Amino acid sequence: MARPRQFDEDRVISAAMETFWRQGYEGTSTRDLCESTGLGPSSLYNTFGGKRQLYLRALERYYETATTEQVELLSGPGTGQERLRALMAHAIDADVAPGGGGGADGPRGCFAISAAIEAAALDPDVRKVVRRTFDRVEDAIHTVVAEGQAAGEIRTGTDARTLARQVLSSYYGLRVLGRVHEQRDPLLTTALATLDSLRAR
Repeated sequence: MARPRQFDEDRVISAAMETFWRQGYEGTSTRDLCESTGLGPSSLYNTFGGKRQLYLRALERYYETATTEQVELLSGPGTGQERLRALMAHAIDADVAPGGGGGADGPRGCFAISAAIEAAALDPDVRKVVRRTFDRVEDAIHTVVAEGQAAGEIRTGTDARTLARQVLSSYYGLRVLGRVHEQRDPLLTTALATLDSLRAR
C-alpha cells in the first residue's frame, strides 16, 4: 500500500510559485525549492516530476489567483473607465520599485510576463499557459470596453477588441516599467493618458 502524502500540495505549489516569481526559472535551484516548500528533493520530484513540471504548476496557480484577481477588478462596480483605472492602479501599486511601495523584497512584477520573457519562446507548454493568462485579461478588458461603448462612455470609431488590445499593451508595459521605476505618479499619469484616449468625444 502506498504511503499517504504528508504535506499540503496546494501550499507547496503556492510556495514554489512565490520562489519562481521572485527568482525566475533559471535563477531557482532545486535547493531553493526544497527550502521554500519544506520538501526534500525526492519528495519534490516524486510528486511533481521535476523543476519544469513544478514551474508549470506554479504558472497555473498564478492564473488561478493573481489573474483571477485582475479579472475581478474589471468585473467590479463602477463605469468602464473606473474599472480600467482600478486595474492599472492596482498593478502600479503592486509593481513599483522600493521607495514607491514595492516592499522590502523589491518588486516582483507580473509572473506571467517574466515567464513570457524568460521561458515562453523556448518551451511551448510555458507559452500556452502564459498565452491563456494574457487572453483571459484581454477578454475581460474587451467586455469592459464593449460595455463602455454601449453606454456612450468609450469611443466607438475603433472596434472594442482593438481598443482592448491597446489597453492590454499599455497595462503590461506598465507592469514592466514598474519593475524599475521608483515613483508611482509618472506611471499612473501614463495609465490615465491611455484611458483618456478611449473617451468618447
